[in-house]
Amino acid sequence: MPVAGVYDIENNRVSEIDLSDAVFAVEVNEAVLHDVVRMQMAGRRSGTASTKRRQEVRGGGRKPWRQKGTGRARAGTTRSPLWRGGGIVFGPHPRSYAYKVPKKVRKLALMSALSLKVREGKMLILKDFPMDEIKTKKFKEVIDRFGLKKALLVLDKSNPVLEKSSRNVEGIKLIRSEGINVYDLLNYDHVVLFEPSVKMIEGALLS
Repeated sequence: MPVAGVYDIENNRVSEIDLSDAVFAVEVNEAVLHDVVRMQMAGRRSGTASTKRRQEVRGGGRKPWRQKGTGRARAGTTRSPLWRGGGIVFGPHPRSYAYKVPKKVRKLALMSALSLKVREGKMLILKDFPMDEIKTKKFKEVIDRFGLKKALLVLDKSNPVLEKSSRNVEGIKLIRSEGINVYDLLNYDHVVLFEPSVKMIEGALLS
């Protein structure tokens, strides 16, 4: 069972915490990580591209010329896909690109991503982050104290003061423990877990 140090905002090690082998020490499965990240990115696609079919293009109600006797090909409407200004054949239409992978696969991917951060030494556990007022400068001082440039902070509960203090700090993102996801874990160099959120994540993934 891996043991991790717990730090205060002064970068002092104040205690230790036991991490579950089943969550923070599993074999990293790159294929599963790839599948889940693809699922997340597909769900973020807007899918709003749209073209008009021939029945949706304005005009074209009158037959351009008579059926026979002109020497030209038969034409029933100027909105045929063969004509300029006509409808589009098999063009894109609003749709959802979202799809799901099995729940067990999503859990395994999260465990793999967390284990990868532990293995690389890029996981930090904070006891707490006390702030009485919204102060970006104070928040930035703490982040700089730990040498964090691009980090994901995982909170155990809503903290409006901390969230607003971090809003304008480049490279920093705050999420709740229930919103932790594979894409964010891999996208940020470091992950910072608040001590209570560790047990919440373990409880959710082992249930």
